[in-house]
Amino acid sequence: MYKWILGIGALILTRKIGLAFLGFAIGSLIDQYQQTAKNGQAGGGQAYGQDPFEFYRQQSSRYDLPTMLMALSAAVMKADGKVLRIELDYVKNFFSAQFGKQFSATHLQTLKQFLDAPSIPLQDICHDIRSRMTQEVRVQLVHYLFGIAKADGDVGTAELNVISRIATMLGIPAVEFESLRNMFYRNVDSDYKILGLDDKATDDEVKKAYRKMAAAHHPDKVAHMGEEYLKGAKEKFQQIQDAYEAIKKRRGLK
Repeated sequence: MYKWILGIGALILTRKIGLAFLGFAIGSLIDQYQQTAKNGQAGGGQAYGQDPFEFYRQQSSRYDLPTMLMALSAAVMKADGKVLRIELDYVKNFFSAQFGKQFSATHLQTLKQFLDAPSIPLQDICHDIRSRMTQEVRVQLVHYLFGIAKADGDVGTAELNVISRIATMLGIPAVEFESLRNMFYRNVDSDYKILGLDDKATDDEVKKAYRKMAAAHHPDKVAHMGEEYLKGAKEKFQQIQDAYEAIKKRRGLK
């Protein structure tokens, strides 16, 4: 029922077919959750919010994006041995904007299960994400994970290591990961690394690298994923532009 309400409602309100499909997918998720909860209660079993691992195993071939995102979020949040309120707020704000406030309670219950679990099946989850999402969206997902780690003002070594593992399992190219990493670890070389270069690059190589990065990471490539993905993409795109402008200023380029 919800898939038709959200899909048709999005089309009527925005007149954008992409948002209509997104509404349909989110509505399907709601319908799927309600049916799972109903079946769990009828059969005496556990519902989705009570056992995210079992739900993940059962639904891994369907639209289970929130569970996958919560799992990756939890892996980063508990990487340094402590879960901070500011990190939780960052995740809550992302999910409220991405999926709607009506999802918050269920999402937080799922997140707690992953935070309390001794381990998270990152390999399986990343494999599923890699098979379903384009590289542009996967890169933006890693950007989101860095945002969680940076929420307290500093990306720790343990957090960086976890994000690096996730990026590798998601198939993110090394040059892309270095670009992302240097958006959160700024130093004298960061502007060059954001563009996938070093300071020995020629002026022509700098210009060429900027055009390539700007085209590859234009926000339009993830616009269909929702407001928070688009917001993150715009921030990343702006950082690419800022890095290029800083290099141009140092080199006196026009």
